Order: sequence, then C-alpha cells, then structure tokens
Amino acid sequence: MAKKIILDCDPGIDDALAIVFAVGSPELDLLGLTSVAGNVGLDLTTSNAQRVCEFIGATGIPVTPGAAAPLLRPPIDARLVHGDSGLGGARLPDPTGRPAGGHAIDYLIDTIKSAPGEITLVATGPLTNIALAVHREPRLVKLVSDFVIMGGSASRGNVTPAAEFNIGADPEAAAIVFRAGWTVTMVGLDVTLQARATAAVRDRLQPLGPLATELVLPGLDQYATDADPLAATPLADGQQSRYRAHGAEADGIGPAVHDVVAMAYAAAPGLLGLLPARVEVETTGRWTSGMTVTDFAPAAGEQNALVATAIDVGGFWDLVLDSYHRVAVAMRTPA
Repeated sequence: MAKKIILDCDPGIDDALAIVFAVGSPELDLLGLTSVAGNVGLDLTTSNAQRVCEFIGATGIPVTPGAAAPLLRPPIDARLVHGDSGLGGARLPDPTGRPAGGHAIDYLIDTIKSAPGEITLVATGPLTNIALAVHREPRLVKLVSDFVIMGGSASRGNVTPAAEFNIGADPEAAAIVFRAGWTVTMVGLDVTLQARATAAVRDRLQPLGPLATELVLPGLDQYATDADPLAATPLADGQQSRYRAHGAEADGIGPAVHDVVAMAYAAAPGLLGLLPARVEVETTGRWTSGMTVTDFAPAAGEQNALVATAIDVGGFWDLVLDSYHRVAVAMRTPA
C-alpha cells in the first residue's frame, strides 16, 4: 500500500521537483500540499504548487495556503536562487483553479487527525506552518506516522555559514518543531549537497518530453547558473546571506536538488543512513541564528531527531528518474 503523504512546501525549484517525484512514485500517495512563504512569497509558493500539479495532470491534489511570514522576524527569500517567479527558467501557465479554501494549519490538523498513524508529514520549506499546527494541536506529534524535513545540517549552512535556509528563515518555528515531542527526521545539507543534477543526470532527463523541456531542465538551468556568488541578501542584525545556487556554487558539478531527497527518503528510507541525535535550533546567536546544533551522543531520553549523514546517490537518481518517467508517460497519455 502506498504511503500517505502531506507535503508542506515553498515552491521553489526543488520543491517543484519534489512534487513531481511524489506524484510519480508508486510508493507514495500525495494527499495534499500546504504552502508557506519561503523561497518566494506565499502568493507565489501557492500558485507555483498549483502550476506544477496542473502541468503534470495532478489536478485532484488540493493546495492549501498557510503562513505568509515567519513567527517573529522579517521574512527573507531566495529569489537570488529560484528567480522572481520561484520556478527559475520554467514558464508554466497560470493555474486555472483556485487554492483550497481555509488555512494550511486547519488542513494539517484535520487531515492528520482523520487518519491517525497513517500519514507521513514532509516539510521542505520554513517550518512556520508546522510550528503553528503543533502549537494549536500538540497531539499531532503522536498522530503522524513519520515527520521528515528538508532542513538543517550537522556541519554547515548555506544562507549563512551556520544556518541552512529553511531553518534560518524561521528559527523560532524550527525550535518549536524540534522540541515538540516527536522524532524529526532531518534530511539536511550533509546529504542533499551530494545529490547533484550533474550533466550525466540531465542527459538522462532529456527523453522525458515536456516534463523535462518545460519544467525540470529550465528550472535546473537557472538553479545552477543564475546565482551571483558575490550577491548578498540582508538578514537580521546586519548579517549578509551567503546563499548560493543550492550547492552549485560555481563549481560546475550541478545544483543539489535538496527537497527531492527528503521526498525520496519517504518513498525509500534505505537510501539514507541516519544517526540518532539531539538537535537544538539557535535563535539568538549573532552569527549562528538558525544553526541546527547537533549532538550525536545525547543523554538517555534526550534524542529528538534522526539525522541523515549518508546517501546512496546512484540509487537516489535511479529512483527519481523512474518516478519522473512515470509522470512523463502519464502526461502523454490522453485522459
């Protein structure tokens, strides 16, 4: 039986690619999407989720908008990386439908409570919606089957030297989420920076027709090339963002497809090696705000996370390309 999934996201190029993967994976049943401000503003993350679903023919998946700003601090975004539209070089048609009614917080609570123990919650954007949901309904942490995030790192940052973007965008929300009483599976930069869309990978994408030529490849092309390594985005306390093209960083290897790794883990947990840890989120440090401070030797009873530290890169891309192939075939098949 396919695993039931809710994806909380901020599309964003790699979020879009994660949506495509989830729709194409026979291991996953994507129940719904909730949107949050992050890579771009909420209006765009919501419409981008709709655009992707309509483009690939997944029109039955509801998209419910959520938080438009972090809990306490001014918003930052990643337009430098994802472009003003949020989808890089992809130019998808405007959505024909409307977002689902209501708020993401209500959707998360109601849907998870309706199927206790059955739904895996995956978050690939700032954790604002999740923090608000568990604050309103603390029992959610016991009702999900699993909770997986793309965010954080045990070793480095990308929006600052210490902070990964999704955590750095709303550290207070992330701190609430990690302390909520569940085990957070943290799929962070330690593994996602190894999942690069190399030239060989992009060659394998070429036969996928419009899925590749109109969405995946144009997105990856801007993701890899448009970020200016010297550009800076102001953050709180006068810090400057070092956020670059999600791992491309002018090294010629190809961009990392971060969010797809978290979704691929939901479909095939054996792809990643995980270590138990205690993760705390720094919220006050002048230079370390948003850092996921990771203790791999926590005291008894203090573990709150499983942290991804290793990835089967070849197996990952085989799985992703198989899922994309299924979507591409469905797009060619008349309804």
